[in-house]
Amino acid sequence: MTMIEGRATGRYVRTSAQKAKLVMDLIRGESVDRALATLRFSRKRIAGDIAKVLRSAVANAEQKEGAGGDIDRMFVSKCYADQGPSMKRIRPAPMGRAFRIVKRTAHLTVHVVEQPEVVARVAAPGESGSAEAQVGSSRPGRRSKRRSARRSRKRSGG
Repeated sequence: MTMIEGRATGRYVRTSAQKAKLVMDLIRGESVDRALATLRFSRKRIAGDIAKVLRSAVANAEQKEGAGGDIDRMFVSKCYADQGPSMKRIRPAPMGRAFRIVKRTAHLTVHVVEQPEVVARVAAPGESGSAEAQVGSSRPGRRSKRRSARRSRKRSGG
């Protein structure tokens, strides 16, 4: 079963990529609803532009063939801010000199992924064990801390 992915890019946004990355770090890996709530109450000015790009990525994912259209199952898989072109301006300074002002821009990119539906497996009459579904973490592809600690101990011989 494939995961439906949507992507959106906001280009030439009038902020520095460094400032946008601070806000993007807050929403990476979160569900779409939680990410939008975080952006809504963030005090950074760029949060509004990131929310706009996030909504566009969700809309793009919903348009794909095979999409369930359930926003509750979508989460932000990747988001990053790349540096765009900088506008160079001159500011007059004392004694005939000039200071350079750099007005930076950024390209904001957000990827959202819809998790596939978890199908519960019903135990056969002769099988032992519970009939509960094995539901994984909300972030696919992540190992539990306990499991990775156990593996590292085995490798080191401890």
